[in-house]
Order: sequence, then structure tokens, then C-alpha cells
Amino acid sequence: MLESSFIFLKGIGETTERRLWSAGLTHWRQFLEASTALSIGPARKAFYDHEVERALADLRHAQWRKVAGRFKAVHHWRLFEAFRERTVFLDIETNGYPAGEGEITMVGLYGHHTMTTLVRHQNLTLDRLQDELSNYDLIVTFFGSGFDLPYLRASYPRLDLSHAHFDLCFAARRLGMRGGLKHIEMELGLSRSDDVQGLNGWDAVNLWHAWQAGDERAGETLRQYNEADVRNLEPLAVYLYQALRDRHGPVCN
Repeated sequence: MLESSFIFLKGIGETTERRLWSAGLTHWRQFLEASTALSIGPARKAFYDHEVERALADLRHAQWRKVAGRFKAVHHWRLFEAFRERTVFLDIETNGYPAGEGEITMVGLYGHHTMTTLVRHQNLTLDRLQDELSNYDLIVTFFGSGFDLPYLRASYPRLDLSHAHFDLCFAARRLGMRGGLKHIEMELGLSRSDDVQGLNGWDAVNLWHAWQAGDERAGETLRQYNEADVRNLEPLAVYLYQALRDRHGPVCN
């Protein structure tokens, strides 16, 4: 989908992009090989060719952040397949207070087929978090635009969060799906273990406080809850990406 996207070119929106696809130009290389494209004049075509060549070069040299920087955040879902090996799924837990007042209690990260859990007072530090995130160029969350990432920025102002961001909440809304993560999981048949089935964000807050009061079982349940939140983002992202590609991508890719 990434190399079929022309929407990053100035003056090209989804309607013009779809017209290009209908004309058989479904890949950056096809666009470059075409002497003309729709009613695009020679000067503008030359300008677009230059921009597409630069994007191809960045992709060829694995300049992931430069590639992502060409796209508005609303279109970052288009990066998912190309960035797959550079993707981390992320979810945070807090002590229940708003960003700027409260504390992050746990950060769950799933990438390169490995689950990493960072816990306050144990291994959750700015340096460790930065080190983990430096391995990736695309962050996937559910409503991270409104919660996880602002909370991280408030808690760790020096944390580099210049990654592309695929927010599954808004992707689901675009496809007409409503409700929170757990509701959508149920719609799609994504399961959780019996130990954490039915738990929600406020339960996670209470589990943290119980853990700090000495209940080790509460700590283990909180870890399992966070891991379920994080791991279930992957199949949900795959589903939503494919659905968005089918609906908003070229007919033949």
C-alpha cells in the first residue's frame, strides 16, 4: 500500500489518487515510467517525479522516519505492511491520575516477537524506555493519540516519540466500528485468558495500588492484563490494515 500511495504529493488528495489508480498507475515506479498522468502538466509531473524518486530512495536506504514524515498522521496506517519489522505495539497503565499529575505504572511493548514489560520502581526509566523504542519506527496503539503518547510525553519530556503512529481506535472508527478495545476484540473473536477476561482500565489502577500494598498476585494479574492489551493489538492491526487497504487502496495492488 505504501508504494501505491500518492497522497503525500502536494495537491493530490484521495480523489485524484483514486483516479491515478484507475488509470493503471498503482505503484510509484509505474508513475515514474508514465510520460503523462491524467491532466498533470509537464512541470508538475516533473516535480512529482522528483518527490517520488526521493521517497523511493529513502525507502531503499531504510530511512523509515523520512518516509513516514512525508505522510500526515491520518495516513500512517498505509505504512504498516512496509514497516512491519520496524513496528512496536504499545500500551501503558497509570495510577489513575491525569497526565501531568499521575504516574505511569507499566509500559507494555511487543515487537520482534518479544514481549517487554517495564514497571515503575523496577525497570521503567527514561533511558530504558528510549532504548527499547529506538528499535522501532512505527508505534501501534489503541487510542494512543489521546492517552498513551500524551501521557508518555508528560511523564518523560525528553523521550523521543518521533515515530510514525498507527492508532487503531481511529482506524476502527473509519471502518464504522464503535466501542473500546475490549468490545472490538469481542466482535473479531480475539480472546483473553480467564484471569484477565472482563478487566478494564480502572481495574488496572486498583491492581496497581493493591500490588503496592503487598499483594503480589495483583501484580501478576496486572502484568497479564497489560500483556493481553498489547498482544491483541497485533491481530487487530492486521485486520484493520487489510480492511482499510481493501476499502481505500487500489483495486489491484
